Amino acid sequence: MERQIRTRLKFNVKQITVIGMLSGISIMLGLTGLGFIPIPPVKATIMHVPVIIGAILEGPLVGAMVGLIFGIFSIIQSITAPTPVSFAFINPLVSVLPRILIGLASYYLYKAISNKNRKVIPMGIAAAVGSMVNTVGVLGMMYLIYLEPYAKALNISLGAAKKGILAVAFTNGIPEMILSVIITVSVITAVNKIRHN
Repeated sequence: MERQIRTRLKFNVKQITVIGMLSGISIMLGLTGLGFIPIPPVKATIMHVPVIIGAILEGPLVGAMVGLIFGIFSIIQSITAPTPVSFAFINPLVSVLPRILIGLASYYLYKAISNKNRKVIPMGIAAAVGSMVNTVGVLGMMYLIYLEPYAKALNISLGAAKKGILAVAFTNGIPEMILSVIITVSVITAVNKIRHN
């Protein structure tokens, strides 16, 4: 049993390369600001897209590892370049756990609904759900754990804080979901064409 678990947790060279490459892309998107696409009146993030791509291409462990690195980067960014609500992102329940779950949700949903003839639509659905896991997971944890401190940090009432978090979930969540679907389907389709040539 122990040997089985150990074998399952081993990564091959290709998977380690994919984890490193996609984690690097996610971090680069965050550091350069390229991970935030202005879609007035909001800025939609695509920093979670490498997690979804890694999960669909290489499996749940790769997706979870890219998500873990993305989450750890969020913590580091919250410490080194703080904003009024950075205190929430220092908590791994807000910044790390939802990012790990992106990879797991995307992979298992894709596997459940795809077959040899139908790949593109399941990819799009998995990308949309992965994006929602990120939005709902991060904002949901902030709502559950930090609603009062969040309101104090922004100098607003609890009611306004509740409405603000819900508004961000809709105004940012929907454009992010659309971008995730477009980018994920485009990248994975291109990678699969290269692999089969």
